[in-house]
Amino acid sequence: MTWRDVIRLRPGQIVTIGRAATNRVVLQDEACSRHHCEVFHSPEGWKLRDLDSRNGTRLGSERITGDRVLESGDLIEIGQCRLAFVDDLQRMPPPPDPDRSAQEANTATYSGLNDEAPAILHRSTQPDFLTADIPSGAVQKELTRLYQLGLEMGAAATRQELIDVVLKSLVRETVADIAAVLLAAPDGPEQPTPNDLQLLAWHSTDDLPYRRVSESLSEVVLSSREAVLARDVSDDRNLASFDSLGEMRARSVICTPVVRGDRLLGLIHLYATNPDNALDRQDLEFTLAVSGQLAISLETQLQKESLQSEVAQARSVSRTLRRQLESGQQLIGDSPVMRELKERIGLVAETDASVLIRGESGCGKELIARMIHSASPRRDGPFVCLNCAALNESLLESELFGHEKGAFTGATERKIGRFEQADQGTLFLDEVGEMSSAIQAKFLRVLEGHPFERVGGRKPIHVDVRILAATNRDLEQAVEDGQFRRDLYFRLHVAELVAAPLRERRDDIIPLARFFLQKYAEKTGRVIRELTPDAEARLLEYDWPGNVRELQNTMERTVILCRSEQIRADDIELSSLSDRLRPAGAAAVRSGGYRAVSLADIEREHILATLEHTDWNKSRAAQILGIERSTLDRKLKRYQVSRPDRSSADSAGG
Repeated sequence: MTWRDVIRLRPGQIVTIGRAATNRVVLQDEACSRHHCEVFHSPEGWKLRDLDSRNGTRLGSERITGDRVLESGDLIEIGQCRLAFVDDLQRMPPPPDPDRSAQEANTATYSGLNDEAPAILHRSTQPDFLTADIPSGAVQKELTRLYQLGLEMGAAATRQELIDVVLKSLVRETVADIAAVLLAAPDGPEQPTPNDLQLLAWHSTDDLPYRRVSESLSEVVLSSREAVLARDVSDDRNLASFDSLGEMRARSVICTPVVRGDRLLGLIHLYATNPDNALDRQDLEFTLAVSGQLAISLETQLQKESLQSEVAQARSVSRTLRRQLESGQQLIGDSPVMRELKERIGLVAETDASVLIRGESGCGKELIARMIHSASPRRDGPFVCLNCAALNESLLESELFGHEKGAFTGATERKIGRFEQADQGTLFLDEVGEMSSAIQAKFLRVLEGHPFERVGGRKPIHVDVRILAATNRDLEQAVEDGQFRRDLYFRLHVAELVAAPLRERRDDIIPLARFFLQKYAEKTGRVIRELTPDAEARLLEYDWPGNVRELQNTMERTVILCRSEQIRADDIELSSLSDRLRPAGAAAVRSGGYRAVSLADIEREHILATLEHTDWNKSRAAQILGIERSTLDRKLKRYQVSRPDRSSADSAGG
């Protein structure tokens, strides 16, 4: 056991001891009379006088009668309580044997001959009402006050609001005239000094000023991490000389540490100026309990502020990355085909309609989808991509709609699907024609505004998503063949954008090549300034079966392998796929030698030759030509070509 409370004795002041609340020292012991004894100063020194108590007062083991002179180190026994009389706190007698009583309240009475020690009445690290054996009604009252304060603290949105709630409660629930909270910086030292604490807020009645408590008392609290109650502050040189507490007429003070785990967060100060209504032990216990709640709430607020800061920073980074991404998401080229495509993108982006983007592989269908999203009202929402051809039916369903934990083997946790991820934004589905019939049916219901369920789940989920779909498949033929739902086709085909292959917009090849040249030169740190005329001619002669993606990869490879500041024709390595994928009709045209005809005439002749080769199977002809069925129909309409009437031809031949 240790000595817990220190009571300072002053000449001319009688210290009464007993159970009554009017005593200077109140002892909660049934063996103690209401007015049990008193300690006072006389010419002979400090004396102890019994006040005709029922159970008597003992000095050591002897029951006293009359007045007895006290000597430093004397032990006063009143029931189960022990009080030690000393004239120097550095020479305290050993505490009583802990086996004597589990409920001993040990107090040291201090004669005050050494003026360097503060006039501390009580010290504590934990509220007694949480552990002590006291009447349940008192416990209930304290817990009710703390519960109400906890509700108010929980409703505080900011740290400043939290501190204001605590200060108002302390002034309301104690006799303090002034309450203040001082906090250390979050990144400050683990053991702060009084100078490391910043006054965060204070609350006062009657417009009384606030002054910091003396450094000596603050250092005691910070080093011991004990809550301290001190009285007669204005008369104490140690407690008043550094901070003008005398100007406040403060008669008593409570200084309580705010501790969370091993970290000291700050201090709570309470002052009372009325000598007839000073702060007492009950106020100390309540303040100590409040400091514990405040420490938890402060830690929560700091975590909340840290998360808010991180979220704000992440949003800023996201906006910066999005701007950078959008700056790199541009359709390069000024051919008539590209000008028309850009205009149509601007028109459909303003709406919320579904868009079907068609084109060969490598034409930039995803880039078109991103441009639509960036120019739409949903630009601040998520943009989510999924390639439907890359997954089998079960995995595609899980990716689109998500699954619950345990829905199938390997589903060890809940997974949020792409539809939920894209809520309030845009979902881009590439190769949408590769969906199975079962997935198409569920997909259609979502497009029609119905809720869906995760795989293995029963909770209906509503989302607000715009759908952009892309395909290089002939969806019309797939509908005719029963491989793609007709109703889903019309749901997706609200607006259509066509990404023309690079060979149909050769005017854009050189601008694209220069763009990729600059991009990869900056990325690799190479100094490459331009394409030579022979290099540009080589790029223009090539058919680019891989379209823009192939051109991009070709320029990246060329930049890496180029050994000079100019790219020449010999530096460009082209794929042999062009010759392998070139239709037989085109090869026949080239083998026949040069003819002075336009590209349109050559294209018309080649289309007719391909149609004759496939017996006018347009889907097969479009596949050979490397274009969409709809593109073939438009070209036939442009060239005013129609299938010859074979019955008439047979009659004429006959």
